[in-house]
Amino acid sequence: MSLFSSSKLGSGTRTGGGATAAPAGVTGGLASGITSGRLPTRQLGLRKTAKITDEEFEKLADFIYNKTGISISIKRKYLLENRLGARLSELGLKTFKEYYDYLQLDKNRAAEMEVICEKVTTNETSFYRDARQLGIFQNEMLKETLAKQEALGRKELFIWSAGCSSGEEPYTLAIMLHEALGMSIIGWNIRITANDLSPAMLRLARAGVYTDYALRTTPKGIIAKYFDKVDAGYQVKPRVQKLVQFGPVNLSDPASTRRVPRSHIVFCRNVIIYFDDAMKKKAITAFYDNLLPGGHLFLGHSESIHKLSTAFRPVPKPGAICYKKEE
Repeated sequence: MSLFSSSKLGSGTRTGGGATAAPAGVTGGLASGITSGRLPTRQLGLRKTAKITDEEFEKLADFIYNKTGISISIKRKYLLENRLGARLSELGLKTFKEYYDYLQLDKNRAAEMEVICEKVTTNETSFYRDARQLGIFQNEMLKETLAKQEALGRKELFIWSAGCSSGEEPYTLAIMLHEALGMSIIGWNIRITANDLSPAMLRLARAGVYTDYALRTTPKGIIAKYFDKVDAGYQVKPRVQKLVQFGPVNLSDPASTRRVPRSHIVFCRNVIIYFDDAMKKKAITAFYDNLLPGGHLFLGHSESIHKLSTAFRPVPKPGAICYKKEE
């Protein structure tokens, strides 16, 4: 999950020299206006969106933070204005104060929070993302955990994919388990709990249909083995889907995270980088409490719990790092 991806702010493409190319099918004077940045709004048939004051931004940003844990800095004010301005028009509201009041009082505010989550987050992910880290997981931590469980006579493995977006990460982990266990997976109790804040992302994840772009870093042999070609793209095979259970979880809500079953391994990649320190500590505590003794936590390559928690022992590896909860 990432915030305010610039790729969604316009339909043009970036070209050399800082110019923006017109969208496909736009020609003549209209295209010239787009590329020069001087096209009047009325020519595009767009409404002028409401402006957000500093006070309105502060109230709305605090509300979003308290509900989702997503921290939006004042430097991103114009992006919040851009993303939510059109929503005001859809609701027949004139100011962001009216929108804030709508969120506080309207009976539909729970559904509106889903809209906000879709507007202020961007779910950029793919299968086999960060192959180096996944290789370390597959060749070391996964093998170690499976061997330990088998030696204990407990053929069970529980994984939590926190912030699973549209499902690429948990399905990747499920495929890796099939690769590691082969036919013997039938004798194992495998459960991958995959959670996200966005109901829309969870619907996509449960459907399990993906484009070529989502599979761009996936080995062709894996695609042939674990996906069926369908009109809309590639459908994850049922034997992969059955290992994953999707559901909503809010990492900012301890009551929500406590409902997640205990895990041997937790993945939460490219999520906490968008939290402030207070929210990061809350999420890390949730991961620690969820992990069984000896369990491992995997974060994104640019994320760290340094200076935030001493509960985990860092396990540095070439090009990657994970964290271990002591036995």
